[in-house]
Amino acid sequence: MKVILLERIEKLGQMGDIVNVKNGYARNYLLPQGKAQRATDATLKAFEARRAQLEARNLELRKEAEDIAARMDKLKVTVIRQSSDSGQLYGSVNTRDITDAVSAEGFTIERRQVQLTRPIKTLGIHDVSVRLHPEVIVEVGINVARSEDEARAQLRGENVLRRDDDDDYDYDDEVIDVEEVEELLEKGPQGAEDLLEAISRATGDEDEAEADDDENRS
Repeated sequence: MKVILLERIEKLGQMGDIVNVKNGYARNYLLPQGKAQRATDATLKAFEARRAQLEARNLELRKEAEDIAARMDKLKVTVIRQSSDSGQLYGSVNTRDITDAVSAEGFTIERRQVQLTRPIKTLGIHDVSVRLHPEVIVEVGINVARSEDEARAQLRGENVLRRDDDDDYDYDDEVIDVEEVEELLEKGPQGAEDLLEAISRATGDEDEAEADDDENRS
């Protein structure tokens, strides 16, 4: 379908551009949200007649968005969730959760403005883009924690998964990535041995085995 854009659309064009898009994209998104019109002789003529008005309105909305973006600069919002000891959430944080958290800080936004490619599923501070205007995007920090105390600790840069009995503990050292497993298995027998060794390190069996060897030698 050929449409004329009524505002800037990322990766598509600027206001006034005439572009070809898939029928579904036009009918389900561009047309109902007033972002474009069918490009006919009548609509093109009407657009040219009100182009100055549309550009002035766009400029006004962009200025308002820039003012809000300045106030949202370095904004971090907290979302409390339960998780496993590894930091994996029991559930996830989605666009609705982020919208609610940002709105609670006094900034009214809609879910469609939150640019989230996939739900957040781990503890930590995650940077998420919020599109306030087609030409104005601001980054918001989503502080996902199990409690307000842990949220404050994460803001200080502390590792909330650190073991109390080991100051040098780094949980990430014990995680075996799925891609790493696949790469090791592709190496054949040697890779399988390396994988078993990695599992031993992750579970602590390696240290126990070494301790047993030392005891037997003594």
